[in-house]
This record gives sequence, structure tokens and C-alpha cells, in this order.
Amino acid sequence: MNANKSGARILLRDVVPRFLELYPGVELDLVSEGRLVDIVEQGFDAGVRLLEAVPQDMVAVRFGGVVRFIAVAAPSYLQGREPPDTPDDLHAHSCIRQRLPSGKRYRWEFSRRGAEVAVDVPGTLTLDDNDLLVEAAAAGHGIAYVPEHFARSRLQAGRLVTLLEDWCPPIPGLALYYPRNRHVPSPLRAFVDLLKDTGRERGTQGTTA
Repeated sequence: MNANKSGARILLRDVVPRFLELYPGVELDLVSEGRLVDIVEQGFDAGVRLLEAVPQDMVAVRFGGVVRFIAVAAPSYLQGREPPDTPDDLHAHSCIRQRLPSGKRYRWEFSRRGAEVAVDVPGTLTLDDNDLLVEAAAAGHGIAYVPEHFARSRLQAGRLVTLLEDWCPPIPGLALYYPRNRHVPSPLRAFVDLLKDTGRERGTQGTTA
């Protein structure tokens, strides 16, 4: 199974221990990486990505609840600066940019009342890891844009504040996906069923596409 790190962490916490206990003879090979791959071409039975990144010809099973990306900055960075009111205001700030696994820099994506905006933000520091982005923002190096759960502890401690709240709505979260028109191996079917059961127990089970 191919998964991003966030998805792998949730599966290791919520599903994998129970699966290995119920099926001790099954080997589970979980490859964690950030880049998007063709799971069929690369020989994986299934993949895990944000629902919006799942190809249309796949069966997708949502799990883990919704995800929210937020813009954050340290109070020390904002001292003497006007906080941004709109995504376009970010052009007047120093932003901590993110390098995607593909090598491209991520264009920050915002949405409000049906209006969607993608901003190629300015900045002199580019990182490729959400934890590092949060650390750099907390150190006062600029504004970062990260999944909310990465920044939660520093927000609660007052080391970071949230910006552009109205432009950061929740989006559908992660999904496990596999080819629609291929035979589903019995171990994968068992894993999917357990994932659905776990989602129902936690109240985070989404629809199956």
C-alpha cells in the first residue's frame, strides 16, 4: 500500500494494530512517501491520498475526518505588520513556501463562498516538511500554510496565531483507494472492511466513491 505520511500515521494508529491482530498470517507492506504515484503501474494494491487527489476511476473510502489548511504566523512576526485580510495581501508579506515532492513549489489554495484563489506567495525560505514549516513560522520567519493539526499545539501555546480564517474552510480528508475494475485481493478487502468499521465507531466514515 502506498500512502502519504499523514495517512500512514492514522492507519498505524487506528487500523493496522487491529488488522495484524485479526490476520496474523497476512503481511502488510506500507510505503510512505509524499509524491503521487500510479498505484497500478507501481504494483500497489491500494493507495492513500487526499480525496481530491484520487483518480476518478478508483474506488475511494474516506477516513480520518475532514482536513483544514490554515495560514499561521508567530505574534513576533506580526508585530508592526498589518495582518493579511485577503489572500492577495500575502504578496506584502514574507511567506514560508513549500516544496512539493514533485519538485514544484506549492501555490497556496484558498476558498470563500465559492470563490477559489491560488497564490504563488513570495518568500525567501522554502521547506518540504509540514513540521519544519510550523517550526519556522513559530520562530518568526514568516507566514506558513499547513494542515491545522500540525500547528495545533503551538496555537494552543500562543506561539502561533491563525490568519485568513474566512478563507480556510475544511475540505474532505484522506481516502484509501484502489482500482474499480480489478479483482480486490482478500487481504485488501478485509483491510477496507476494518477501515470502514473503525470509521463508523469513530464517526469519521465518509462516503465510498
